[in-house]
Amino acid sequence: MTCPASGPGDRAPGTAPARDRGTDRRPVPDFAAVRAEFGLPADGTVFPAAVLAEAERAAAGDGARDGPRVDATDVPLVTIDPPGSKDLDQAVGITRTPRGFTVHYAIADLGAVVEPGGALDAEVRRRGQTLYLPDGAVPLHPPVLSENAASLLPDGPRAAVLWRIDLDAEGAVRRTDVRRALVRSAARLDYAGVQAAVDAGSPHPAIAALAELGPLRRARAVARGAVELELPEQEVVRDGAGWTVRVRRRSPVEDWNAEISLLTGQVAAQMMLDAGVGLLRTLPAPDPEAVATLRATALELGLDWPAGASPAQVLAALPRPAGGADAADPRALAVRRAATTLLRGAAYAAFGAGTPPPADPATGGIGAPYAHVTAPLRRLVDRFGSEVCLALAAGRDVPAWLAEALPALPGLMSASDTLAARVDRACTDRTEAALLAGRVGEEFAGVVLRREPGEVFLADPPVLARCEGALEPGRTARVRLVEADPVTGRVRFALPN
Repeated sequence: MTCPASGPGDRAPGTAPARDRGTDRRPVPDFAAVRAEFGLPADGTVFPAAVLAEAERAAAGDGARDGPRVDATDVPLVTIDPPGSKDLDQAVGITRTPRGFTVHYAIADLGAVVEPGGALDAEVRRRGQTLYLPDGAVPLHPPVLSENAASLLPDGPRAAVLWRIDLDAEGAVRRTDVRRALVRSAARLDYAGVQAAVDAGSPHPAIAALAELGPLRRARAVARGAVELELPEQEVVRDGAGWTVRVRRRSPVEDWNAEISLLTGQVAAQMMLDAGVGLLRTLPAPDPEAVATLRATALELGLDWPAGASPAQVLAALPRPAGGADAADPRALAVRRAATTLLRGAAYAAFGAGTPPPADPATGGIGAPYAHVTAPLRRLVDRFGSEVCLALAAGRDVPAWLAEALPALPGLMSASDTLAARVDRACTDRTEAALLAGRVGEEFAGVVLRREPGEVFLADPPVLARCEGALEPGRTARVRLVEADPVTGRVRFALPN
């Protein structure tokens, strides 16, 4: 089935002009409509004049709030990010030692260039975090900082917050230190390249021990009850002149690198708890009733749940999806989807100056206390977390401006997280609907994820959508497309009659 041709003057609002794909004229998802819906700037790099002026001065080093720095330019470090990334928050170096491992983790030092109470500070508090849309980001900071002066690019000495974490041979933390430093990244690497080098037995010397430490830290995470869903991750990517949805494949290197970031957040959280001041990322421990329901679902689907096993252990043992819905046991996909009920209630908790830490500071999804400190270019709260840890490590009281700022941050970040999730889902929904427009009535193969509300995940294209009918989770099924609206992003399936 083809869509009728339309010109720019008569197309429905919320869709971009159609494009040719052979005989198929499929609408292009209109991300400008998403920006308008959520009040985002058409050009995300546009900032108020006063903010840009302040950022330019900071990039030039004028008025930077900087103090003594350790010269750590001899520490081997590299960045690992998606190809083409310029907003490089972290540089990592991991070495094997006689007693275990030493991790050096350099973090972009935004605290040294953002003046508290200034125009730039006010703007980034308003934005909360970088929002990523398929056709361009809405950055937290002006690019002169996030992609240049404050980014850990491999072009010479860079100011950073440098963590040193010593671990034993089993990956347990022995000692931690953090301070301002000058660092030098040796290379800007990407996940695919690092994975290929590891597979070939020739990793970059700066991260030669990552393939050993990463799995150790992951095993410790499972042992303490960290829940990793590992559901297929949808992403919107270019497809010729238009857009499509695909499943993003996570490499082992990406998981290992994430463990280093989680490690740093955990030691930062412990520093804050020991001092009685800071800001934690919180998530309640899984509710026993939710765990019991998940166990019943797994057993109903014929999956194994050994006596005494935790949800983390059961999920870690499931087949890992490498591609679309047909790339893993459909029962495993259904259980992973059901496990999302274990991860509800994420928030932030500020404490200090008479406000006690949370009664249960452990983050349910991680199984340990955790604080955001590793992505200050892209997330507001990390700058403040780093400043707390720097003060504590130096034996100083947290500055008054910082103590005054902490109570407002949970609300700012929660609102920003909600907006980011809604923007991401809106872009994906519109792309899914555009891919399927004109195919109403066709049947597709999919995996049933939930019974109520009904939900299926298709193999091709990889679409997640509502479905009507008497559904059996964990089963493959033929489903019929009954609605695909690129304007609203609404996609709906039903079991065939």
